[in-house]
Amino acid sequence: MQIPADLAQTLATTVDEGSLDAAARALHITQPAVSQRLRTLERLTGQVLLVRSRPVRPTPAGEVVVRYARQIAQLDAEASASLGLEGASRPVLSIGVNADSLATWFLTPLARLAQRHGVIFDLHRDDEGRTADLLVNGTVAAAVTTRHDPVPGCTVTRLGTESYRAVASADFARRWFPSGVTAEALASAPLVDVDSEDQLQTRYLEARGVDPALPPRHRIPTTPDFARAIEMGIAWGLMPQAQRESAAGIVDLGGPDITVDLYWQQWRVRSRLLDELTEEVTAEARRALLA
Repeated sequence: MQIPADLAQTLATTVDEGSLDAAARALHITQPAVSQRLRTLERLTGQVLLVRSRPVRPTPAGEVVVRYARQIAQLDAEASASLGLEGASRPVLSIGVNADSLATWFLTPLARLAQRHGVIFDLHRDDEGRTADLLVNGTVAAAVTTRHDPVPGCTVTRLGTESYRAVASADFARRWFPSGVTAEALASAPLVDVDSEDQLQTRYLEARGVDPALPPRHRIPTTPDFARAIEMGIAWGLMPQAQRESAAGIVDLGGPDITVDLYWQQWRVRSRLLDELTEEVTAEARRALLA
């Protein structure tokens, strides 16, 4: 059985819009028509595809259909643009990426692809441990992730290892570590996390034999501001090499490097744009990351 593309797109639009009423407005049809399409799709697949909550959300089976709809839309836009069809829109690539990669090396390969093809990028920034979820639910076509096993329907390429070191401003280090960066000093010196999912500082403390629950924690949710907070002496934290090289007035606190292995996952579809994107991203990662 082949899933009708219009029905799959109706499900994807409903998920995007959050309700059947909003999907009807986006599709320029009535709400009963949306409901009928969804019932038909569920009957054809023999599975419940949508949880009628507020907002609506796809079931695991629904995520598969949403991903299929996104892939069809991606290939259709790419083919129309390649053929120069009248009214063809520019192809859009939706990508999941972690904040540190985005702030340091990831935009460079996108710039090269944009210059060649005029592609539009829709970037979804999230923790590298969660970007694979965006592939699972069909939000993105490719992602930088720490997940090394392939998401169903995707291919995996290892990008390399990002290495982080603990740093602080010179003034902060003099104030909080007058006798050196000891476990006792680390237990009381303020640190900074990007968000509640940021485990880098926790991993460093554990490696130094310090209870991560002891020191006070700031949360500063963007990578540039995270770095500025360290430069300004608000807290200590871990930075990747590219950030350390551009940061002003920081000192290395010593201790172990904290490493994060990064992978590139993309839909397993025959797409020239996706293939070129993968080539550009992997090439830049080889320059920016450790092998």
